[in-house]
Amino acid sequence: MKEFEQLCKEFEQLDIMSYSAYLTEKSLNVLPALQAIAEDGIDGASIFFSFIIGAIVADGKLASEEYLLISPLLKTFFGQTVSYEECKKVLKSYKKESKELKNVVNQMVDILGLLSDELKNDIVIICLMICAIDGKVSLKEKKWIKQLIA
Repeated sequence: MKEFEQLCKEFEQLDIMSYSAYLTEKSLNVLPALQAIAEDGIDGASIFFSFIIGAIVADGKLASEEYLLISPLLKTFFGQTVSYEECKKVLKSYKKESKELKNVVNQMVDILGLLSDELKNDIVIICLMICAIDGKVSLKEKKWIKQLIA
């Protein structure tokens, strides 16, 4: 992976069309890999959703740009539209359950340990892109991403 700070700056400056294309490409690689390791009744889409929600809630707010970026992905993966208000509701529940969010991060790190370095990097990049869509990767978001890299 490129130097972390440089990568953050690159993603902060991407235009929305580049985000969408790159995110779709990476997602198409990641989802089948997550499906392959899914177990205990949890499917790959649910695992991927955990990473997406983790990236969104990392800074504690849901930017409209984040919602606009992930909305088509959510519809593709889950077959239904998830409204901005519904996403905000999920965000609030995650914020209230900060201990639960830490457990989710720990589970994410465990999942990343099961994947190849290339797929791990793809997931981290997807998360970083979601964090950067509003034009700034905050300190909280950087700390969250670094937990995934560790």
